Amino acid sequence: MAGDAVERAVLEREPDDRIRVLDADGTIVAPELEPDLADETLRSMYRDLRFSRRFDERMISLQRQGRLGTYASLAGQEGSQIGSTYALADDDMLSFQYREHGAVVSRDLPWEYLLYWMGHEDGNAALAEIDVFPLNISIGGHLPHAVGWSWAAKLNGDERASVVHFGDGATSEGDFHEAMNFAGVFDTPTIFFCNNNQWAISIARENQTASATIAQKAAAYGFKGVQVDGMDPLASYVVTRAAREKALDARSGDDGRPRPTLIEAVQYRFGAHTTADDPSAYRDEAEVERWRERDPIDRFETYLRNRGVLDDDGIETIDAEIEATLEELVDRAESAEADPRNLFEHTYADLTPRLETQREELEDLRERHGDDELLDYE
Repeated sequence: MAGDAVERAVLEREPDDRIRVLDADGTIVAPELEPDLADETLRSMYRDLRFSRRFDERMISLQRQGRLGTYASLAGQEGSQIGSTYALADDDMLSFQYREHGAVVSRDLPWEYLLYWMGHEDGNAALAEIDVFPLNISIGGHLPHAVGWSWAAKLNGDERASVVHFGDGATSEGDFHEAMNFAGVFDTPTIFFCNNNQWAISIARENQTASATIAQKAAAYGFKGVQVDGMDPLASYVVTRAAREKALDARSGDDGRPRPTLIEAVQYRFGAHTTADDPSAYRDEAEVERWRERDPIDRFETYLRNRGVLDDDGIETIDAEIEATLEELVDRAESAEADPRNLFEHTYADLTPRLETQREELEDLRERHGDDELLDYE
């Protein structure tokens, strides 16, 4: 099927018709939707999937050693993050919550990204260089900003879209509905990407909303919602590519105009909500193991092996490169020195009198005792 026909077919699906390209065992179940990607692109996607999982493991290890702050694990959600980002143009704007590290990996993860998780706000600033908004901790608070950016791009005549990642829990926030409503009224080139990982911390999906799907919520705002297997990298790629074309090309939109899209990527969070969470308190390990049978890395690896794109030697080479890259990232981040004055840099444009007093007190303490003594808690 030709590319434009594929994209039309994808977005004509009903919200409860979950799109898959790969089965859980890595075999093709929808050959008409299989994207025509070069072998090198497929290997690059696999590398980023594998890198994201290894990055996740390393960050959790660093946190347990006291070398990193509270961290949100992505394991199990690599397929949606990598697949969706590969479907974008390099200068499309990416906005994410805090778990979509894989999307940033697809944008050549800068070493400064680790600084944020080590307590340096400067780590967020580096993301601007790769067209990524700073990560967002407040649930759903970034959605209106993503819509605002895409509206500005439309008004400026830019051929750029924005994709905004968020979890199923964010759909219960007012920001979600306000952003969706504005996007629907003004036809902003926005791709709403809901990573439905079944749990908003300890709140199960069935307790989050009475809607049969999250995708169907788009109908209330006048545009299309589609559900995809988020643990299938190829399906995530195809759906996002279709949504991007629809966002920018009037011929692909509804009623002869470009339109936003809501994508619900159904998947599962293998690990804890964050390193401060104990998921055994609210979910059954047997449930986790059932979802592990759909592991996005395993099924994509099987697909690539079946196509002759990947073999044991190729994986060994990829793993060696990943370990070397991770080592360099961690070394660079841990060598960065913190400046305590940064505590006051980005709170307000102009410091309040109380904060000005606190800054002066800090400078006085540093002058009298030195940073080493202030940091010596023993």
